[in-house]
Amino acid sequence: MNPIPLLPAADPAADFAYVHGQVINRGTFHAQVLTLAAALPAHPRVLNMCNDRYWFAVALFAAIARNMLTILPNSAAPEHLAAVASEQAGLLVLGDQAENPVPGLPYLQVDTLAARMELAAAPLPDIPYDQPVACLYTSGSTGTPMPHFKTFGRLRLAILAGAQRVWGAAGQACSVVGTVPIRHMYGLESSVLLPILAGGRLSGRIPFFPADIADALAQMPAPRLLVITPFHLRKLLDANIVLPPIAAILSATAPLSVELAAQTRQQLGCPVLEIYGSTETGQVATRETDVETTWHTLQGITLEQRDGELWAVGEVYQTPQMLNDTVELFSPQQFRLVDRKANMINVAGKRSSLSFLNAVLTGLPGVVDGVYCVPERGSDEVVERLAVFVVAPTLDRTAILAGLRQHLDSVFLPRHIVFVDALPRDGNGKILARTLQELIVRHLSGNH
Repeated sequence: MNPIPLLPAADPAADFAYVHGQVINRGTFHAQVLTLAAALPAHPRVLNMCNDRYWFAVALFAAIARNMLTILPNSAAPEHLAAVASEQAGLLVLGDQAENPVPGLPYLQVDTLAARMELAAAPLPDIPYDQPVACLYTSGSTGTPMPHFKTFGRLRLAILAGAQRVWGAAGQACSVVGTVPIRHMYGLESSVLLPILAGGRLSGRIPFFPADIADALAQMPAPRLLVITPFHLRKLLDANIVLPPIAAILSATAPLSVELAAQTRQQLGCPVLEIYGSTETGQVATRETDVETTWHTLQGITLEQRDGELWAVGEVYQTPQMLNDTVELFSPQQFRLVDRKANMINVAGKRSSLSFLNAVLTGLPGVVDGVYCVPERGSDEVVERLAVFVVAPTLDRTAILAGLRQHLDSVFLPRHIVFVDALPRDGNGKILARTLQELIVRHLSGNH
């Protein structure tokens, strides 16, 4: 494969990023990346800990220009960073904080480096197609976080395929506001690389609360794309605040219910595109959740059944990637998603999925948040009992069971219902496997 320019050809005067009320054009970003690349000391790997999405992007592309692998930890928790540092030798920390976020490792603060504007017209380096550029970790929602490596050419190919689908739903390239963590695959692809590699505009902010999301959107010119998770989308709609016009919404990290997608279209007047993918595969397929149940793979990606497993195949992958989900395949490009394999359960000979049960639970009036769990499984993987943790200040156990009974077979009613003030979700709206296990140990151990 031929080498590829570090950044796409673009008008240097075109607006590119919106950072702290300032508009940064493509030429300035070009110059900033090359300025930092020239200033980087020789290291095989960098740990990108920037909090602002713009400076994260500058650091990422500067590292690519210098053939340095960027390590993207899925958590800033000290124990996780220590584990990453121990398994990734020769790390240089890049950040936009005054103090080193990972004490004990060398640190370079990137946002204090003034761009050498003469570099805005300098030629960009060509990047080998197979150059490894990023190491991302799985979220840990189903177990221990695992590293996965991405190469420049294939990552770019996947972004362009995704852009075709996303920009098509929105009508044109958009200003992108993302509420999702930038060191996770979804946030990296959809809120960082999509605007950089596919002609969009980038927001430096990573808003969390509804009012902050509204403000971040208002700072960007139309058309606007909002990259969000189902959990945060529901909170945004419940807040019922005035939002600037949105051309499209992109959702991932957890199943999006038909009801929430339909409510979003009605309330915000825009299509809701859901992405199917994972850290291992990147973005694989999309659907408009409130109008279709079938997923459509992105251009260049097909699904194949091999030895009882389903594999994603295409030029975007160095080797075919096995899907960790139960899927009903209609054609190489179309399928119906049932659930993650780990979420499929068998209770008294009847099968269901935890994602479906969670959707029923959180859809009950009065339920603010909730999650089903399996405190223990039998030796043959048959589930003997179910439990739920629920945030529902106005409800009691009887009301929860009565609500669930309207939608579920009685075998899927939880034996234990634990009321909590809040559920500990990460930036993607997920409850990690270890977090759920801690809740089980604390509240349910010894209950049979």
